[in-house]
Amino acid sequence: QQAGLPGARDPLRDAAVAFEAAFLTEMLGHAGVGGTPDSFGGGAGEDAFSSLLTREHARLLAEKGGLGLADAIEASLAQRYGLAATE
Repeated sequence: QQAGLPGARDPLRDAAVAFEAAFLTEMLGHAGVGGTPDSFGGGAGEDAFSSLLTREHARLLAEKGGLGLADAIEASLAQRYGLAATE
């Protein structure tokens, strides 16, 4: 955190992680993760909620480091707005 701006890095980190989670949600969806199986599926209920499960998986992946995209986004935003990097 930069002096004089308490908590200024938290919104940047939150935005970066949210962006990576959105990216991972799309990637997991296109990879077929969370798709309803052809046999022994959960029917309409599973179809309705599978996207929520995929989104949650993506959020957890992003929070745990994911692809490292959030780190790069956070560093870029910090540089753009003149904030010191956290280490």
